[in-house]
Amino acid sequence: MAGDEDDEQSSSLTESLLQHNSIHLRRSSPNNTSQFAIIGSNSCPIESLDYELIENDLFNQDWRSRGRAIKLRYVFLKWTFCLLIGIIVGAIGFFNNLAVENIVGLKLVAVSNLMDEHKYWTAFGVFATSNLVLLLFASAITAFVSPAAGGSGIPEVRAYLNGVDAPDIFSLRTLAVKIIGTITAVSSSLHVGKAGPMVHTGACVAAFFGLGGSRKYRLTCKWLRFFKNDRDRRDLVTIGASAGVAAAFRAPVGGVLFALESLASWWRSALIWRSFFTTAVVAVVLRFFIDICNSGHCGLFGKGGLIMYDVTSDTMTYHLADLPPVILLGVIGGVLGCYYNFLMSKVLQMYSLINERGPIHKLLLAAVVSIITSVCLFGLPWLAACRPCPSMMNGDCPSSNRFKRFQCAPNHYNDLASLFFNTNDDAIRNLYTTGTNDIYHPLTMVIFFISSYILGILSYGVVSPFGLFVPIILTGATYGRLVAVLLGSHSNLDHGLVAILGSASFLGGTLRMTVSVCVIIVELTNNLLLLPLVMLVLLISKTVADSFNHNIYDIILQLKGLPYLEGHAEPYMRQLTAGDVVTGPLRIFNGVEKVGNIVHILKTTGHHAFPVIDEPPFSPSPILYGLILRAHLLVVLKKKDFLPTCTRLGEKALKKFVADDFDKRGSGKQDSINDIDFTPEEMEMFIDLHPFSNTSPYTVVETMSLAKALMLFREVGLRHLLVVPKSSDREPVVGILTRHDFMPEHILGLHPYLMSSRWKRLRWRPSTLSKYLRSFVLWLAHRT
Repeated sequence: MAGDEDDEQSSSLTESLLQHNSIHLRRSSPNNTSQFAIIGSNSCPIESLDYELIENDLFNQDWRSRGRAIKLRYVFLKWTFCLLIGIIVGAIGFFNNLAVENIVGLKLVAVSNLMDEHKYWTAFGVFATSNLVLLLFASAITAFVSPAAGGSGIPEVRAYLNGVDAPDIFSLRTLAVKIIGTITAVSSSLHVGKAGPMVHTGACVAAFFGLGGSRKYRLTCKWLRFFKNDRDRRDLVTIGASAGVAAAFRAPVGGVLFALESLASWWRSALIWRSFFTTAVVAVVLRFFIDICNSGHCGLFGKGGLIMYDVTSDTMTYHLADLPPVILLGVIGGVLGCYYNFLMSKVLQMYSLINERGPIHKLLLAAVVSIITSVCLFGLPWLAACRPCPSMMNGDCPSSNRFKRFQCAPNHYNDLASLFFNTNDDAIRNLYTTGTNDIYHPLTMVIFFISSYILGILSYGVVSPFGLFVPIILTGATYGRLVAVLLGSHSNLDHGLVAILGSASFLGGTLRMTVSVCVIIVELTNNLLLLPLVMLVLLISKTVADSFNHNIYDIILQLKGLPYLEGHAEPYMRQLTAGDVVTGPLRIFNGVEKVGNIVHILKTTGHHAFPVIDEPPFSPSPILYGLILRAHLLVVLKKKDFLPTCTRLGEKALKKFVADDFDKRGSGKQDSINDIDFTPEEMEMFIDLHPFSNTSPYTVVETMSLAKALMLFREVGLRHLLVVPKSSDREPVVGILTRHDFMPEHILGLHPYLMSSRWKRLRWRPSTLSKYLRSFVLWLAHRT
């Protein structure tokens, strides 16, 4: 039962992916499995972010010169940006939903009119062609304009907030493709959602404010330069991501908790206040637009309500005797969720091989998936029998999204078509509606659950922007309804309530989140009565699913080869010290260094930080003075304020520099030493590095356990961690630890004898899981 086949496969895959990175995540070597690996784009370099505060003479001088007015201006700008992020993200969320509702509405009305005229083949042609055109358009702009916009973007946001950066993930081009591609991809009837991309969209909007001004877009106000650093950008991206969740689900509190639980690797109390303020602004903006739509100004089909399933009911009750079915929901949801993740990983690996062949293959894959989806959505409803309209409708089904006639006679409806021929939002709303226990036939629930489960797996990985959240909610709601039907008289729970609990259990089994998902579901359904039951199924499903594999976002991060640092240390890390994983050679600079030596080292290495050592005559013995970044060295070299002799100038060297010269450029943008030309005379001159060196870098003793060093590295958000010797009679620096040095593949490559000590969760083998799943399906077929 304790097999670790999945772990071994994942380990070997990730090891092969990460071996392209150099000792210190050298950006000069490409990473062939970057954050775009699933959609098969070209390789790109992987960067780490500088969250550490660089305290050097220039920083101290700039900080002392700042008056109270400047500090108040900085705080004012933070809150102003939060307000603007909330307004823009709320408007984008509303626009996305409204566009999808109207596009899908026009498409389905045209198909329904042809069905009423018994032109079934023509109706199928219109349906399949429109779906194909919409998806190919979304795939084309993603593949050719911005590959970074593919998928939900949540793994990329998680990696960024963990300290991993890559070009274009938050660019303006990515934002535009994300918005347009999400609308067209979701409108193509693919089994995908628009909630996940809203997280990436919110992060893109926030990252744009974090650029600190831009000459390209003529935003050069001096005020904006306060935010030209990774620390403030990280905070803004966190706030933007939480606003995206709030805009997707109209769940402001859930948005803050989602960012805290699932996205951010670093958090502080001030960030909670600003995130909460931003999500509150999103809620107000959405309410403003919804009120406009309620007056009939949003097209024929759009109401602008986004995903809001108001299932409040005075008759909805539950008792202690209903807990066993709820527990059963949690257990089955955990099993189905972990198997969903397992199949998803296999499909993504296969899609990656296809997408790597080029843009044409990406579009062909999208076309095949679109055609398969259209055939299923149009063909499967023919298996369902026509049913008379419910008596509560007086025998006449209204023209609404709850009942669809499809091929049926007047005053009848096709319950399977009522789920397939709808947006995912309306299908979920139908399943959540209370008092509809007899609306759907058990066979309908079986067909829709199996098709929803399979189509959700097949759809993700196509080159388009879309997410997993809504398909998982829909599949879970169907499975919940199915369980309610099978329980029959053994439970008095309303089927709509069980559908909500089914969504919660399936979310817990796939995403493995508890607090944020619980609050989001309560905010979605507007029913606090559900809170204890939702908490119970989430805890059970997550516990069960964790016994099989990782959550879906961790799996995607592994497949994409992003060097994500987990929040826990492996047991074998306690058997090693920081000095055990340090590799060389270590490149250092003297406090006053020759220009030629600096240029040579910058051209021959990819390191992004170098220890600065003071030796006689500047100190009695060799000592560690500080750490200097490659980016800062390039700024100093560009100024060419060189010294003819090896002398120390101290703060006099700062006369030609201002703090703005050392501001961090936007994501993925960097200078190169090859862009600077030097004369032979300049190469023989010197630079005083003391004023530009970080005099308080984070250091650990070489005897510190690697597990303890990892916790410090991750929780503080470091890019470089200096290792110093235990004794004073050695060189002042042993080495530098970077993100790569904490990767399991690197550690176990240096110390392969520790492979047997690797953390092994109690995992069921896939064969055992398949056996129990087959037994469940056979039992299900027997009951129906």
